[in-house]
Amino acid sequence: MTDGGTGARPAHFLGAEARQFEYHEKSNPRSSNLQWLTYGTYRIAAGAATAELFHHAEETLLFCLSGQPTVELDGETYRLSYYDTLYIPLAAPFRFVNGGEQDALLVVCRASAENRHPPHHSVWEQVRSDETRIRHLEGKDVFLMFDVTEPADKLLAGYTIYEPYTRAWPPHNHVDQEEIYIFTKGHGAIEVYAEEKTKTFVRSVGPLDAATIPLLNYHPVFSQEEELHFIWCLAGARYWVGDRHKEFMDASVEELTTGGDDDSGSG
Repeated sequence: MTDGGTGARPAHFLGAEARQFEYHEKSNPRSSNLQWLTYGTYRIAAGAATAELFHHAEETLLFCLSGQPTVELDGETYRLSYYDTLYIPLAAPFRFVNGGEQDALLVVCRASAENRHPPHHSVWEQVRSDETRIRHLEGKDVFLMFDVTEPADKLLAGYTIYEPYTRAWPPHNHVDQEEIYIFTKGHGAIEVYAEEKTKTFVRSVGPLDAATIPLLNYHPVFSQEEELHFIWCLAGARYWVGDRHKEFMDASVEELTTGGDDDSGSG
C-alpha cells in the first residue's frame, strides 16, 4: 500500500501499549531451585508474525492454551489448537505466525540438552481419546502428551485433569526428576514439601499460577468445587511414575519416592 502517487508507504503509530509478541519468563535455574527447567509464556497478537527464535543449548516444549497459531520449524508448518503440544529440538530455529482473529497464548518449558531430536506435534483431540496415552486414577486422569516414546534428552510432559473435590494420593517425590506444574483451568491448592513436619508451602492456585518442584519434594494437588487442569512438565530421568510403580496407580502405599537406586517412577 502506498500513500497517494508518491510511492511512499504510510507510517504506523505504535502507542505505548501496542504489542505483537511478548515473552514473559517466569522461572529459570538462576531464579529458582531447579537445575534444568525454564518456564515462561508467549503471547502472539492476532495477525502477528514473529522473527526467528531459537535456544542454542535447550530443548523446548510448547503448550497451546488459546488461539490457533502456526509454528514454522525445520521446513514444516505446525498448526496448534487448544492443549496441543510441540517439541522443538535443541538449537532449532522457529517462528510464530498467528493468522487468526484471536490472540494466542502458549506456555513454554525448556531444559538444557546436548542432543538434537526430531520435532513432535501432539494433538489434544487425538490424545484425549487414545487410551494408550491416558492413565486413569481415582478422581483424575493423566494425559501423556510427550512421553518416553518421543525422543528427548530430559523433557517429559502432559496434562492432569482432576474431578471436583479430589486430592493427589499417594504423595510422591523424585530423586532424579524436577518439575513445574502450571495450572490452566479451575481452582485448587498445592503443597510442596520435603517433610510433613516442616511443610510451609501451601498455596491456593488458579489459571496460570505455577509451582516449581525441586528434587526430593512431595507435591500433592487438591481440587475444589470444579475440575482442575494443570500441565506437568518434568526434566531429568524420563519416565512417568504410574508406569513404573503400580502401587501409585492403586494407591496401596502411604507415600512414594521414585528414582535412584530403586529404579522408580515420576509424575
